[in-house]
Order: sequence, then C-alpha cells, then structure tokens
Amino acid sequence: MRKLREAELLLGQGKDITAVCKELDVSEQTYYRWRSQYGGLKADDAKRLRELEKENSTLKRLLADAELDKAALKEIARGNF
Repeated sequence: MRKLREAELLLGQGKDITAVCKELDVSEQTYYRWRSQYGGLKADDAKRLRELEKENSTLKRLLADAELDKAALKEIARGNF
C-alpha cells in the first residue's frame, strides 16, 4: 500500500510508469497488479483483506486435512488397511 501510494504521488508529479517502477524497484506488472488489487482500498480495508486471506488459507488447509482424514477412514471401513 505504501509503495502504491508513493507511485501515485510520483505519477501525479508527471513521471511515467517506467521511471516510477524503476524508482520503487518493482516491475510494471507488479505495479498494475497492486493497483487492480488495492487501488481503491484504504489502509484499514487492505489490512482487513490480508487478515481475511490469511484466515481463508487456514480454513482451506483445515478442510483439506479433514477430507484426507475422511478418505483414510473410508479406506479403513472398507478393510483396505
């Protein structure tokens, strides 16, 4: 978010994208990805988004573990242990 804000300031000063990305030490592709992902968000919203993404990955991992356990129990129930 900080680099994206800084990029917007530099662009407002009349610098072109290539110079801004070089100064921020990011690729143009990264800048555009950040802008599409975080462009309209405020700092609090971006923080909440990161928290939700972290929680979502934890829940996905828990679900995968539960599905693995379920598959193992099915194999045991069939007598293929």
